Amino acid sequence: MMLVLRRLLKKRWVLGVVFGLSLIYFLTSTLKQEERSIRDRTLLEVKDSDHRIPWKVRFNLGNSSRQITQCRNSIQGKILLTDELGYVCERKDLLVNGCCNVNAPTTRQYICKSCLANGCCSIYEYCVSCCLQPDKQLLLERFLNRAAKGFQNLFTAVEDHFELCLAKCRTSSQSVQHENTYRNPQAKYCYGESPPELLPV
Repeated sequence: MMLVLRRLLKKRWVLGVVFGLSLIYFLTSTLKQEERSIRDRTLLEVKDSDHRIPWKVRFNLGNSSRQITQCRNSIQGKILLTDELGYVCERKDLLVNGCCNVNAPTTRQYICKSCLANGCCSIYEYCVSCCLQPDKQLLLERFLNRAAKGFQNLFTAVEDHFELCLAKCRTSSQSVQHENTYRNPQAKYCYGESPPELLPV
């Protein structure tokens, strides 16, 4: 059997057939992959540059007159928390409904303490509070419309202004260089459009 195989492989036409079949397989799999990649790219592209993506984010909670009986908050802070109305308070001043006690002496709304002009802050809770300011709406809408192509799946899951600020202020790839070093370790939480300034090592 081995002897027959060796004789067949020595013949040029057999090698030609094997090469031809390999080439056909390679070309068809490459074309299928290219079709998939074109289809994926088409799904991400915005068909009309003037067409605004219908983001689900609502920007009216912080300055709304409606009564809030329950609040979501930033949860993870050991000392500070930010509620969805933009108040920052100490954990001990959080009410049972999840809102900050606005009568506590250290509670502040829309506080940008520790935040730089580019929207990068050293404390996560201040980043979220600052981002929740009503005047940040245009900045965030610009970001959402620019992020549409690359991050559509991520940011269409965001329901409102508060969720957007929570997501935006979390440490992102914008804050790091070479995927393992902060560009600015003192201002790593950013809601702004620009990454933190790169500090010399």
